Amino acid sequence: MLDLGLEGRTVLVTGATGAIGSAAARAFAEQGARVALAFRHRREAAEALAVELSGPDRGRAFAVPYALDDAASPRWVVAAVEEHWGGLDVLVAAARRRGARREPHARFEDVPEEHWRPLVADAFAPAIRTVQWAVAGMRKRGWGRIALVAPPHVPGGDPGGEFHGVARAGLGGLVRGLVGEVGGDGVLINAVCPGPTPPDRPPTAPEGFTTPESSATGSEDIARALVFLCSAANGAITGETLTLAGCR
Repeated sequence: MLDLGLEGRTVLVTGATGAIGSAAARAFAEQGARVALAFRHRREAAEALAVELSGPDRGRAFAVPYALDDAASPRWVVAAVEEHWGGLDVLVAAARRRGARREPHARFEDVPEEHWRPLVADAFAPAIRTVQWAVAGMRKRGWGRIALVAPPHVPGGDPGGEFHGVARAGLGGLVRGLVGEVGGDGVLINAVCPGPTPPDRPPTAPEGFTTPESSATGSEDIARALVFLCSAANGAITGETLTLAGCR
């Protein structure tokens, strides 16, 4: 069996009570990693998941608040993990907030800013902040893995698809831009994007929402990809945006 080298590693998952985030947290815990579960609103769900993943010693998981719209929140979340476990090895940034659904027949120029701003801004501004705080310690220790969960692809012409594209491009630019700077310090960074969402299904839900595509199968497939990219078994893949065509 392939040794992923995650036993005892420390992992921070943002958006940990969402479908993808919770699946990722469980997948890392199954590999023997210690997992910090960052949540926005669903404290009870996060704490219940922490109890589930804590293990016999009750010390392998804990829940920590994380606010997308608070610029100081990423700093305190990363600091909490480093204080609790002495360092942070892996960051999985799965938290994001979706803008209001665009009316099916609305023209692009008629979409109000309050509909698209949360999608565009909250897709990558919090990720940038969290990566900034997480990568500093990883570089000092000479090892780290970062995976960003990008907004899903939607069919061409689907309402709101252009805004998802902008958000994906922002995250893709972040991972490509950091490769040269952090790679020499043993840090690999990638993005994972769920595949195209059928027209009758909304995009992947953020923390606190439930949608048809938030099925166990799709989320678990994405989680497996995240675990591999963030493991010691991945020694070369970095700067990539991996689209999982069958995962919605």
